[in-house]
Amino acid sequence: MRWNNLSDDSRAAAPALFGTDVVTRTFDTPEFRGITFHEVRARSILNRVPGASRMPFDWTLNAYRGCSHACVYCFARKTHSYLDLDTGADFDSQIVVKVNAPELLRRELGAPRWRGEHIAMGTNVDCYQRAEGRYRLMPGIIEALRDYANPFSILTKGTLILRDLPLLRQAAEVTDVGISVSVGFVDTALWRTVEPGTPAPERRLDVVRALAGQGIACGVLMAPVIPYLSDSPAALRETVRAIAASGATSVTPLALHLRPGAREWFMRWLAEHHPHLVRRYQVLYADGAYAPTWYQRRITGQVHELAAEYGMGPARPGAHRTPEPGPAAETAPERSAAAPRGTQLTLL
Repeated sequence: MRWNNLSDDSRAAAPALFGTDVVTRTFDTPEFRGITFHEVRARSILNRVPGASRMPFDWTLNAYRGCSHACVYCFARKTHSYLDLDTGADFDSQIVVKVNAPELLRRELGAPRWRGEHIAMGTNVDCYQRAEGRYRLMPGIIEALRDYANPFSILTKGTLILRDLPLLRQAAEVTDVGISVSVGFVDTALWRTVEPGTPAPERRLDVVRALAGQGIACGVLMAPVIPYLSDSPAALRETVRAIAASGATSVTPLALHLRPGAREWFMRWLAEHHPHLVRRYQVLYADGAYAPTWYQRRITGQVHELAAEYGMGPARPGAHRTPEPGPAAETAPERSAAAPRGTQLTLL
């Protein structure tokens, strides 16, 4: 099934994926030019995390699939292959919108079997990506979580979260709310090529400042730390200093990981922009998706030392429920037993 052959406002049956029709739209406005939206009515919205005992959360919610942030390293690219879409340009421009997410969430929160467990958002693709400015799914989602006093956390690179600040404050009055902003580095030249659809790092740190000014604690996921490009002692110091100055309550560094789907797209980008590093990456990531343990420990140690120097600590266990890497779950076809299962990690 190829959705990108559909014309504006056309419909195509997709029972294997969503059990309903797909409405495909394009919008001729600068912010959405080149992006196609596939509006679906999902059958479920809460996803149980496989191997949840190893994760800081058991349930996730993802109102979108695909992401216009277009981060070349995004691990979630693999999930687009389950839709017969490619993990490169299609992931950046073919966005699935679960238009019934707020109403579906209310129904699932109100089900007798639901136990009010923590729900993590932004763990697969960004819930405050560009599409949210048009579809406005998050206000209804936060209202449902507020009304049921259900604890939740949000991880984002998007500044649009500030639009929902009043709702977040209301929710924080009745339940535990954790917010983390992802800022892996503050090098603007690197940002422009590796995260081309995201707000600039400084704008994301402005979000942290704004939240702190409203008394809402916000941690920073310093991810990804990109080997040989953002991991020098000077680069790490500059990033941690900026994070501390923003008023972040904690910093959690994570080294770049390259899972299938993301690995191919990232290595293509690397060959174009930094060809001299290709061989070094082949060696560093020879054993799989993750950088060697020694490298991860070195980065973590350096960042934590810098954080202490600037009067800021690492994330405490359980604090703000910041998502960490691991096999968290976006079931590829919305829990369809007939299709393969996918995985999700943090928004990196």
